[in-house]
Amino acid sequence: MTGAAGAESTAEIGRRVLRLRTERGFTQRQLAEPAYTAAYVSTLEAGKVRPSEAALRHLADRLGVSYEELTTGRSPRDATRLRAALTDARRALATGAAEDAAGLFEEVRREAERLGFAEERAAALLGLGDCALETGELTVGRDHFEAVERLLAGEPLPRRIPAIRGRAVAHLLAGELRYSCYLLESAIDELNASGLHDPYALLLLYTAAIAPYMDMGAHARAVRAAELALALAPSVDDPGLIARMHRGVARTLIAEGRTAEADASLAKAQELYEQLRIHTDLAHCHWMRGYVHAQDGNLERAERELRTARDMLASKRAALFTVQVEVELADVLRRRGRTADAEALLLPLLASSPAVAEAVNTAGKPGEALGEAASDEAGPGEAGLTADRGAVHAGGAHRLLGLIADERGDAEAAEEHYCAALSLLERTGAAGDLADLCRLLGDLLRREGRLEAAMDAYRTGLGHRAAPGTTTLGPAPAEPPM
Repeated sequence: MTGAAGAESTAEIGRRVLRLRTERGFTQRQLAEPAYTAAYVSTLEAGKVRPSEAALRHLADRLGVSYEELTTGRSPRDATRLRAALTDARRALATGAAEDAAGLFEEVRREAERLGFAEERAAALLGLGDCALETGELTVGRDHFEAVERLLAGEPLPRRIPAIRGRAVAHLLAGELRYSCYLLESAIDELNASGLHDPYALLLLYTAAIAPYMDMGAHARAVRAAELALALAPSVDDPGLIARMHRGVARTLIAEGRTAEADASLAKAQELYEQLRIHTDLAHCHWMRGYVHAQDGNLERAERELRTARDMLASKRAALFTVQVEVELADVLRRRGRTADAEALLLPLLASSPAVAEAVNTAGKPGEALGEAASDEAGPGEAGLTADRGAVHAGGAHRLLGLIADERGDAEAAEEHYCAALSLLERTGAAGDLADLCRLLGDLLRREGRLEAAMDAYRTGLGHRAAPGTTTLGPAPAEPPM
């Protein structure tokens, strides 16, 4: 079958004609006349004849539907209504709580499934996945992204890239850095090998790859991904994605000690997010600017930016991101000499860990200066850090608690926290953090007179520092023609 009638199979169109005719109470003869016969309508409804465009237009007019709706099953009115609902859900996710946005996306998903609208259903599932990332329900998020990939399995690869990127971010947040990189690099290779050099899809992938590259110590790959993202940016008309790219580029600039340029890049991203009213990503800008100031030694400004980020994320009930910011805020507080406040902030985040369970029971609540925003939103069981939920920051929290214990002379507690951090970070492959942690543990053991154990710790750290930082078994992914 050719033309518009080829949009769907003969059998599907026949079933649609039968359903619409029955709903309207027409007989086959009433529907057919005056141009066709009842027998023709009967064979069409049975899927035994391929209708011509003229026949379909006649039937659509008699049934009171558009030609498009009869041939594709898509009512323009329903499609417009669902697209408007998706826009409302996206706006809710940008400006409000993810749980509220998820309710709107779920309504669209159900309605799109009822109507058989695959495109709108995929968009709703993608939105549900993004909501799950924000609330820290990483397994749920992966399930939604995988459902999008299955639904769009027959579509060109660029259509599936947002779902692949979402799944990679979920694995990153779970601490599975290598697998996150594998997903992103595989998609980049497939796009370039097939000649599908879609600028939007590639920019999405390169931007997403920067974070796991940096966490794994693969700085050269992160820098190259940032360079390619910057080269692709002029071809992409999506302010939100451009802002996200500037955030990623800033991470590579920070690693190179170019903090002024990093802050300028973050300022560009922040301006775009403010214009777009994308609150979660704006909070991430404050978060990273706090990190930049901390690297520069401007701890007062760092604390101010991190508190702003923490309060914004807590107000949106973005539980996992909130506690990750609190780990970095605790580091700034410790460096400012406020170790009691830092410890009180960290302990509830690791309440499920045996290394801190007893301390949580005796430490009391964080000081008044820390505010109540995060603790009011979710308890440790809901918002805490674990081996499969924010593992990199969980390791960072244990490292900080080890430093605090070490500074007050509690070698046993310090060793316990350092070992807990090592166990978490070894699973993630965060090479740079592992090397630093092994140095801290080695120094502690050496001061305790346990020289052989100290040497083992130092050797382990050197092994992590010497790791090449590769992320797949093969070479770096192919690059698109620029």
